[in-house]
Amino acid sequence: MRFYSLYSGSSGNSIFISSGNTNILVDAGMPGKAIDSALDSIDINPKDIDGIFITHEHIDHVKGAGIISRKHDIPIYANEETWCAMEKSLGKVKEHNIKVLKENHVLIKDIDMINFSIPHDAANPIGYTAICGNKRISIATDLGCFTEEVERNIKDSNVILLESNHDVEMLKFGPYPYNLKRRILSNVGHLSNEACGNAIMNLLNGNHKNIILGHLSKTNNYPDLAYETVTSVLKENGVKLNHDVTITLADRKEPSSYIEF
Repeated sequence: MRFYSLYSGSSGNSIFISSGNTNILVDAGMPGKAIDSALDSIDINPKDIDGIFITHEHIDHVKGAGIISRKHDIPIYANEETWCAMEKSLGKVKEHNIKVLKENHVLIKDIDMINFSIPHDAANPIGYTAICGNKRISIATDLGCFTEEVERNIKDSNVILLESNHDVEMLKFGPYPYNLKRRILSNVGHLSNEACGNAIMNLLNGNHKNIILGHLSKTNNYPDLAYETVTSVLKENGVKLNHDVTITLADRKEPSSYIEF
């Protein structure tokens, strides 16, 4: 399987997953032209995308979904509540490309896309685990807290994109208005760097994992700070970096964190 973070952050999110036979996007939160360009840069023809799987309706996850669906005739998968919440943002989508998730999984060729609930302030937000044979890739961002359901659904994955959104002190003393700070810090907001590190401790089960820190705040975080905070938590608990777990970061502006396994 192959994993590419095309874009990750409050400006827009889109993840590419491939088995070689099946190509999937999780979210399309940048302009259509930017997503086409990112796919082209990793030698993927957008017309070869088999489906766009939406986590929730916020604009940084759906901005380009309608455009690229119309342009390349790609199905969009989301649960009913998310479809209702995002329809106006997408614009008109061809009837045959409207795919409503009614169960917790759907098989796309040789990839089984499992969805699970995540705690975030959206209509019915979900994360995804893509399974092909015995290989698993999970996407879990926009988490107000790290729940047992999230842990249960991603702990056996080989590759995990996990939110490391903000430094709590930067957020508290930063420029955001009080209500927005309160929302981000809530159980339906976003996961802090330290909380991300603690979450990773719960995911380590003796099998090496590649964990990508994603959805970093432009205002309340720095890539180096996210990495240092997370790895400090791990080291303090006796975790051997690059042996028990490999930690990398997803870039905000361009494809990054390519992993093939």
